[in-house]
Amino acid sequence: MVELSKKIIAHKAFEKFIAFIIVLNCTLIGVETYFTNPIISILQNITLGIFTLEIFLRWIAKDTIKKFFSDGWNIFDLLIVLISYIPEFIFSNTTIITTLRILRVFRIFRLLRAFPELKLMTSVLILSLKTLFYNGVFFFVFMYLFAIIGITLFKLPNASTTDITKKKALTEYLKQVPNAPGISPDPYGSLGETKFTLFRILTGEDWTDLRYNLIQAKRMNVIDTNETIITIYHVLWFIVATFLLLNLLVGAILNNYQIAMDELRKKEIKNNT
Repeated sequence: MVELSKKIIAHKAFEKFIAFIIVLNCTLIGVETYFTNPIISILQNITLGIFTLEIFLRWIAKDTIKKFFSDGWNIFDLLIVLISYIPEFIFSNTTIITTLRILRVFRIFRLLRAFPELKLMTSVLILSLKTLFYNGVFFFVFMYLFAIIGITLFKLPNASTTDITKKKALTEYLKQVPNAPGISPDPYGSLGETKFTLFRILTGEDWTDLRYNLIQAKRMNVIDTNETIITIYHVLWFIVATFLLLNLLVGAILNNYQIAMDELRKKEIKNNT
């Protein structure tokens, strides 16, 4: 039984069949967002049964229990299948039912195991998590620094506390240069909003409008910051965030991709010898 199970799960036809079932399952999940009927439910139950059989075969073919559970993919597959067997009618709480449905959608991630290329990319992402965390910390430090500077230099005056001259200038400024969209607050009005503004600049979303608005605010004496400083600030952040920090992330991922490729080649050489 053990040897037969190992032959089945190692066979290329079995791998292709499981890949087809995963694609079919993912398609049905998408179709169910539009409508559902008894045929779709039957097909979903059949795919669930096939997934269960696959896990059972992998369990039978295992060398040891420890080795089976040391493979993260086996744990992931097992959890997804077990969650799929939990009936919704036993819960009266709609939040729990919604959570179950969302977790079942994660069966889509089984595609990552079905194709070697996707599996390699997933391994690269996992290898990169630690690097991405430290890169994220590095990025946050720069964002926090620029956010503090942005609030200090570009925050619009508070209409309820400023003097009459500034208040009049602010009212006129907001008529000429309203925030876009109109419901949005001062882009540099608080630490949280400034961070979002910096993220907006990072995406390239109308970031030049921020500069032009602030230059107009300076010309109308709403803020006191020099126009040159306004330009340098926004261009410098765009360069630092887009070209420096993002390239660090890309470089880290490419480095881990090479590491994953080297490990894959070593495994192939070991299996062939």
